[in-house]
Amino acid sequence: TDVGDLTVAIEDTPAGSSSSTHGYASGGRLEPGATISTIQKWTFTSDGNATDVGVLTLARKEASGQTSSTHGYASGGMNPAFTPTGISGIDKFPFASDSNASESQNLITAISGSAGQSSNSHGYTSGGGTPARTQQIQKFSFASSDDATNVGNLSQNNQLGSGSNSDVSGYNSGGNTDVGGFQYVTRIEKFPFSTDSNSVSVGALTQARGFASGSSSTSSGYTAGGISLNPTTVQNIIDKVSFTSDANATDVGDLVQAVRGNHSGSQY
Repeated sequence: TDVGDLTVAIEDTPAGSSSSTHGYASGGRLEPGATISTIQKWTFTSDGNATDVGVLTLARKEASGQTSSTHGYASGGMNPAFTPTGISGIDKFPFASDSNASESQNLITAISGSAGQSSNSHGYTSGGGTPARTQQIQKFSFASSDDATNVGNLSQNNQLGSGSNSDVSGYNSGGNTDVGGFQYVTRIEKFPFSTDSNSVSVGALTQARGFASGSSSTSSGYTAGGISLNPTTVQNIIDKVSFTSDANATDVGDLVQAVRGNHSGSQY
């Protein structure tokens, strides 16, 4: 259902993160217009519009979002006006107050269009473009300012997949690859938080697509909306994948409109 509005219409994948009480969307690109640095926030306890609560250190689109117990993160991204090959900085902002972000760490390389995942102690990016698509899974600590490290690889290069996570594993769903020619994929990949390991394919979405949003309950991951090819179509599908068993996703509902691509997810 439609429960409110952002302060401005944006696209190109703002970074989504969540506190225990609020959802956040950071950055993105005005539709139409320039890439922005705005951090927007809305409450989970009532239906209402978002408010502007701060700015990122750099205006960026196609950043991935991560969440610790106290902070939201916007990792990587790009702003074609000054960084055509992407941004390596990881921005961090507090949940306890409405404040601007600070740069806390750096990814290994400048990257955009990666999927974001979060464990209790670390943030992850998987895939993305540098600008060439990558398989890399990067990990950074929430407790220190150490830069990210490469802890594994997806089974193939992937950009603009959706990210979700259980308590023990991260998931990268859909996206696009140039393996065998440019194509959107249905693949759902899973990697463990307890060890630094490559991902494995554990199922498939109901529709091959990228630019979808990812969100998580305690038991399931969700991939909502997105864009598919042949012909280019904006999707309204909400797919759900179980965290307790490796299986294909199921279509469990629809977004209000089939105009959802380049968007972000959050959860309570």
